Amino acid sequence: MALKFGTSGVRGLVTEMTDQACHRYGLIFARYLLERSPETSTVILGGDHRSSTDQIMAAVALALEDEGLKVENSGKVPTPTIALRAMATKSGAIMVTGSHIPEDRNGIKFYMPWGEILKPDEEAMSKALAELAPTDDSRFDANGMLLKPHSLPEEDQLARDAFIDRYLNFFPKDALEGLRLVVYQHSTVLRELYIEIFESLGAEVIPVGWSDSFVPVDTEAVDAPEQLRAWTLEHQADALISADGDGDRPLLVNEKGDVIRGDILGILASQKLGARGVASPVSCNTSLEACGSFEKVLRSRIGSPFVIAAMEELNATGMEPVVGYEANGGYLTGSSLTLEGCSGELSPLPTRDAVLPILAVLYGAQKQGLSSSQNKLPQRITDGLLLRGVDLERARLLLKGLEDKNSSESKTLAAAFGPPSSTDLTDGTRFTFTSGVILHFRPSGNAPEFRCYTETSPSDHLEDIKKKAEDFLLSYIS
Repeated sequence: MALKFGTSGVRGLVTEMTDQACHRYGLIFARYLLERSPETSTVILGGDHRSSTDQIMAAVALALEDEGLKVENSGKVPTPTIALRAMATKSGAIMVTGSHIPEDRNGIKFYMPWGEILKPDEEAMSKALAELAPTDDSRFDANGMLLKPHSLPEEDQLARDAFIDRYLNFFPKDALEGLRLVVYQHSTVLRELYIEIFESLGAEVIPVGWSDSFVPVDTEAVDAPEQLRAWTLEHQADALISADGDGDRPLLVNEKGDVIRGDILGILASQKLGARGVASPVSCNTSLEACGSFEKVLRSRIGSPFVIAAMEELNATGMEPVVGYEANGGYLTGSSLTLEGCSGELSPLPTRDAVLPILAVLYGAQKQGLSSSQNKLPQRITDGLLLRGVDLERARLLLKGLEDKNSSESKTLAAAFGPPSSTDLTDGTRFTFTSGVILHFRPSGNAPEFRCYTETSPSDHLEDIKKKAEDFLLSYIS
């Protein structure tokens, strides 16, 4: 796969992310940042625990310094920490991470002083990159690697500490008192911050599963849920908590050992935080509307830039507070929040965060348990199927065929699931069938992956539906 823009940045195979290629993306961002925000002098830099991250950070830092910008090295921290630091100091920010995808890939996410880059920014930077003339830079060898390693500035704790203080200064000191929490650490950059925050708020924390090598945890397609259940039950925990590699997508397991999917977590957190307006992608559980808790729900395309744009649309109506979330559980805030028993206001952070939704649903849940909160929602079950190593061109041809109800693809699908009552082409192809089953087909924009989101009622046989969906997809794209 070639390097290409995806969600607020660029991703690709590590073999393609040469020092020179990363340097070019760093140059383009630096120039765009200075064009849009000439007073900016600093870029906050962070990364995840992939083995390729340090080298990419160094190449990007060199580019920033070439353009006269100061680099503040935050080290290995969650993505929202550098976003928060950038907004507070009117700086740019770059996070080197591939998020949840395998370690043979990595990425670079870009932030302006007011938040992550959006689609118009991606388009402008892509155009500038295409127009960037090749240079004969003697610092790189024929393979695009630096002849002399570039040293990063000494790490500081400013972004990390400000992020922790954000929550310790808002929630009361006993917010989690009486809770026993298991933290699945693996290789997420939140593995130590989670413990520090939860213990500071009164919880008993049991760490498990530390990994020295990178683990690609995908919170939309959770691997080995039986292990998460076993840890939860073994320690008689009120919840198990984890996150993806760069700490912007939460993973939450209730006291019974059941994974709480991200779109359900988003609803529960939004209820607890008193949101009036909620922005969420079209792929998320329809209990969001059915629960009746929110004055306005705005559905968007999939990806944080689209959720942010939807939050901005809600803000323009004067509605507050406004929040957003994705199916992966990443939680965004578009306006300041207050919460009974908490101190002051929590400032908006319009980028994915894996800490706030966890704290929101755990705060005050000691007596009833997380499963009780889930059971109060309209019972619609969402799940996901992820196919890897997919030919994306064949996947696109499949979706094009499904747009025609008389095509062989559409007839095969109808034979398996019955006739669809509606089709939504907001992002991918989403079918609602007369049976009430929902299937949403969507190929990845930046990895050879294809997702099928499913939504059913509790009385449906979810595993049978997923198996039929998988068989259908593999017959066309394998």
